Amino acid sequence: MVVAGAGFGGLWAARTLAGSDVDVVLVDRNNYHTFFPLLYQVAAAELVPTDIAYPIRSIFRGTPNVEVRMASVTGLVASERRLETSAGPLRYDALVLALGSEAHFFSVKGAAEHAFALRWMDDAIPLRHHVLTRFEAAAASRDPLERRRLLTVAVVGGGPTGVEFSGALAELVYGPLLKDYPGLDADEVQVVLLEAAERVLSSMPERLGAFAAERLRKRRVEVRTGVRVEEVGPGWVRLAGGETISTDTVAWTAGIQGDPAIRRWGLPVGRGGRVEVDGCLRVRGHPEIYVVGDLAYREDANGRPLPQVAQVAIQQGRYVGKAILRHGPGGDAPPFRYVDPGMLAVVGRNAAVAHVFGRTFKGLLAWVLWLGIHLVWLIGFRNRALVLVNWAWNYVTFRRSVRLILPGARAGVLPPHS
Repeated sequence: MVVAGAGFGGLWAARTLAGSDVDVVLVDRNNYHTFFPLLYQVAAAELVPTDIAYPIRSIFRGTPNVEVRMASVTGLVASERRLETSAGPLRYDALVLALGSEAHFFSVKGAAEHAFALRWMDDAIPLRHHVLTRFEAAAASRDPLERRRLLTVAVVGGGPTGVEFSGALAELVYGPLLKDYPGLDADEVQVVLLEAAERVLSSMPERLGAFAAERLRKRRVEVRTGVRVEEVGPGWVRLAGGETISTDTVAWTAGIQGDPAIRRWGLPVGRGGRVEVDGCLRVRGHPEIYVVGDLAYREDANGRPLPQVAQVAIQQGRYVGKAILRHGPGGDAPPFRYVDPGMLAVVGRNAAVAHVFGRTFKGLLAWVLWLGIHLVWLIGFRNRALVLVNWAWNYVTFRRSVRLILPGARAGVLPPHS
């Protein structure tokens, strides 16, 4: 059996099969698993990459039936049961596709070229470096308009990631960064959250979205709803209606889609570039191919697509592993049923919103729930300890210790338009 992708879905499928009589090959382009719910904290200089990443081989150390390979998936020949990878072809009796998702720019002109996605570790690190180098460039500039542009950050998308990143970024720039750069004035800094819908966190109850927006504004984030981004250019964002925001940093958190390469593999692709699956998460016409996580398109009992969140992927990965063990590859198992544990989003220090256990929470209690749940699901004792220490340090000292500008970042120190 081949599992393609070591995100939440693929990892939990492989872990469910660990120790069984099924030979598993787990292939991923990275040699580590990323805890994606905390990726924004890497971009906002709260955590270092190693805090939320864990070596895949360490997870399966001492598990003889699971083989880990580091390679990129390059194609699929379903008729021959062959997965193409950068390290050579892999033949399978059963295949689990858990390749995750990519940023969805909704055909907005210039967004793919000029905006920073926040989807992978490869996105978070350059974004963090870019924000820090904009402050360096602003400190060296004597042009007020140039400084204003360099110190303006536009976050596109008011879902959980956009809200969490905006709050974390505001705490970073209005806290330790302004202390690091005494020559810069707080009035020159601007964090703008742009959301096309009429409110942020539209997937959560309205009162929680209103609370999140109010808390963000208290943290000096300009929350603008009902505005649609029409074009992104080098140093600006144009909104529908013609208004232009001068900014050197655009963080795109507006949506995700399946990898466009999937369409070329001959699989049935539906909304959002996701592969359509049956009740057992199998590809129609190819019962030996399972799809889990963000890449899978499956509707719930009310006809709504399952959300592209970690809990869906985890439950689907476990389900597929158990289905294969009990019914064999491609066998008919009871259909997958998603148990929704709820949603959470942190808005900053001491503030979060949560819709869990059928109830809504906000403020400090929701923040404590958010901390506890994320620590429980974070893989590796060392990672949990490091994250807890970093959070405690930030909480007590109001500092961020990860403000390092390392070589190899996408952005340089000098402003690109000067």
